[in-house]
Amino acid sequence: MLAHSIAFDPSDPRAALAQIPARPGVYALFGADENAEPYLSRTPNLRRRLNRFLDARPSQSRRLRLTEKIARIEYTLTGSDFESMLRLYTASVQAFGEATRKRMHLRPSAFLRMTMENQYPRVYVTNKITKAAADDLFGPFPSRPAAEKFCEEMLNLFELRRCHEDLKPDPAFPGCIYSEMKMCLAPCYKGCTDERYAEEAASVRAFLETRGASLIEKITAERDAASADLDFEKAAQAHTRLQKVQEVVALMSPAVHQLSKLFALVLQPSAEPEGVAIFLLSHGILTGPATYSVQGMRLHNEQSGSTSLYLQPTAVEAVPLAGEGVATTAVQTVSRNILEERLQYALTDLKSQAAKTKANGQIISDYLRLFSRWFHRAQTQRTGEVFFADDADSLPQRQILRAISRVFSNSHLA
Repeated sequence: MLAHSIAFDPSDPRAALAQIPARPGVYALFGADENAEPYLSRTPNLRRRLNRFLDARPSQSRRLRLTEKIARIEYTLTGSDFESMLRLYTASVQAFGEATRKRMHLRPSAFLRMTMENQYPRVYVTNKITKAAADDLFGPFPSRPAAEKFCEEMLNLFELRRCHEDLKPDPAFPGCIYSEMKMCLAPCYKGCTDERYAEEAASVRAFLETRGASLIEKITAERDAASADLDFEKAAQAHTRLQKVQEVVALMSPAVHQLSKLFALVLQPSAEPEGVAIFLLSHGILTGPATYSVQGMRLHNEQSGSTSLYLQPTAVEAVPLAGEGVATTAVQTVSRNILEERLQYALTDLKSQAAKTKANGQIISDYLRLFSRWFHRAQTQRTGEVFFADDADSLPQRQILRAISRVFSNSHLA
């Protein structure tokens, strides 16, 4: 189940515990009965935690005295809390199946869904994720209240319907308060043509797909045109509306994207001594880690006051300096091309893992919840960095390389 396995002898617990490193990781405790469920958890210090559980001293608390019940210990070293969560989830699915979600408190993330298959599309908040609806889902949001607030404020910018019913337009229908306030085109009583409603729905769809850029560009063009025509009153009105749109867009978390196009690269400290762990979130499937070697990379040094990638090099090999009586050595670094090749190799590995992963809607929901749980932490509590892009080809490689150097340097300063 996990990377390392150690036989545990209750009569000599220290022999097994001495083999456990004092490093972060995920561990499993197995009893003599192979059919029994293991005890699975994660910890920032494996040796300390397992010593606490398996110490056979008489002073040990009875509640923690597991020595006589354990036959085998398994563990996997991890470099970050993000990796620990993912490793724990994978092992838990293998050990507990459907019960994993309850054990890890994995509540589904909140999304907005736009029902384009309906004749009169609408937008609503949902936590139900299916692969078939990936084109119509936008998220994940930090919470359901955050999704509801954004949805309400966004719909205030348009005239899309907010009712839930399947409409059968009837001119005799009285409408609702939104149609009276001119906040809905009122297709329920044929307050607009089907073509006009489809046009409005397309505008809402474009707003969500571009994270507000489509509407911002449209209003900016209107404001600039009015200003050029010296119609300053109209320009001021457009500017006021533009500010309102920007306020609404600010409510959208950077993680919110169309699910079918959600692509993110997550950088984390690695359990490997000279590496950074890279994870890929693609179409809701989380894969990794792939280890990126930082050997030969000049690393980020915050004390230097510079953000350059090429600072404080890590040596690949020592090169003697020329000169009489010189006893020092210089370091040889690798070229940027080699660094970029390493990144491409890691991405290819991650995409291959994603292609082999069989995930239904529920598993995708779990992956997104794990990602959201990490991403939506306070910035000071979130380790690592993330890059969002349309696909692997549009990732900013130079920025990622600099981020890799920061993540590695910061993890060794901690």
